[in-house]
Amino acid sequence: MATLEIFMDNLEQQKSRKVLLSVTFIGLIVLIAIVLVVTGLSYLNKSFSQAGIFDFLFKNRPESVFESSDQEAAPYQSVLSLEQAVINVVKNNANAVVSVIQTKNVPILERCFRTKPFGDVLDDPLFKRFFGDAFELQVPDVCERGSEQIEVGGGTGFVIGSDGLIVTNKHVVIDTDSQYTVLTNEGKKLEAEVLARDPFQDFAILKIESFDLPTVKLGNSDSIEIGQFVVAIGNALGEFRNTVSVGVVSGIRNNIAASGAAGFQEVLDEVIQTDAAINPGNSGGPLLNLRGEVIGINTAIARGAQNIGFTIPINKIKRSINSFQTTGKIVYPFLGVRYVIVNTQIQKERDLDVDYGALLESSDSQPAVVEDSAAQEAGLKAGDIILEINNQRIDEQRTLAKLIQRYQPGQVVKIKVLRGDKELLIDIKLGEKTS
Repeated sequence: MATLEIFMDNLEQQKSRKVLLSVTFIGLIVLIAIVLVVTGLSYLNKSFSQAGIFDFLFKNRPESVFESSDQEAAPYQSVLSLEQAVINVVKNNANAVVSVIQTKNVPILERCFRTKPFGDVLDDPLFKRFFGDAFELQVPDVCERGSEQIEVGGGTGFVIGSDGLIVTNKHVVIDTDSQYTVLTNEGKKLEAEVLARDPFQDFAILKIESFDLPTVKLGNSDSIEIGQFVVAIGNALGEFRNTVSVGVVSGIRNNIAASGAAGFQEVLDEVIQTDAAINPGNSGGPLLNLRGEVIGINTAIARGAQNIGFTIPINKIKRSINSFQTTGKIVYPFLGVRYVIVNTQIQKERDLDVDYGALLESSDSQPAVVEDSAAQEAGLKAGDIILEINNQRIDEQRTLAKLIQRYQPGQVVKIKVLRGDKELLIDIKLGEKTS
């Protein structure tokens, strides 16, 4: 029995040791689990507080499931950056964009009746001969009952001077018999005076009596690239003030022929094409890059197309602005010729000796050389081909008009002219064109 007891006693000791080991092991596992849970919660709290739930979920994903957390985050950040850039452009420039309202005195027309002899109504001389004006009739007609001032058009402009200097399109303020007012983004309505209309471009300068106005910053349109994002702000349809549209520069066009109300027609050179929505009423408003700089003046849309608009590059307008601020008017150097640019096709058609230059020729309405112009004083005549100005060759990329605009009125330039089979060098003092 003693052996058995000892045996039994050993079994109990073994059981006690096994139980103790089991409890110790379980306790160790529980302790490890607690440590892991606490560490995990601390890491989660840190991740959420620093980057937010979205960044934690997307930036800390296992590499086995997603190729690169950086690659996934970049597009998200880029979209937010683009969105914020557009918002900043609008916030910084919206108050400098104004609506330009055209009003005009127009007659008030009403239906009325006028008394006329029956013979006049019949327009019968035989009736008049026998009956004279014995019969009279009340004939319906349209009568004028005074006049009233009504809104007849509208566009957009933007402030370039804190003292109230505003630029817009010329066709927005083309009617000299109309009155113009400016409506600010804050709802103020102020009378506007048209100070200057550009003789060659669809551009005009207005002035309102106000001070400390927010202004836009003029950018560099020579640096634009096709595909870059742009923002247009304007008085869409003449009704929806400071409407914003976003798009890209979709092309650069050498020139387009534009037409509008009141028979307005003009050829626009080197325009920016954009798919940012431009509607009637947007004319004269700014086209801005994502730095918030004005790179053009929204001017025209393609009829029958969707989101094809055209903008005059701001660098072409800067010259007119500088001219006005310096002289009080917009002036251009003026040579006084009508010409066609010579290329290989024109050379072949006209049997010319050169395939470049500006061929002076008249049309049914315009002479080749304008009377009393600088060109006439220098002895230029129809059939001459101007090859160079100050050693700058004239061709389809560098037209005569573009090269002339590099100089000032009154400046003397040297031109090379082909007359028949002889080349001539002539000094010409450029004239001045103001309208």
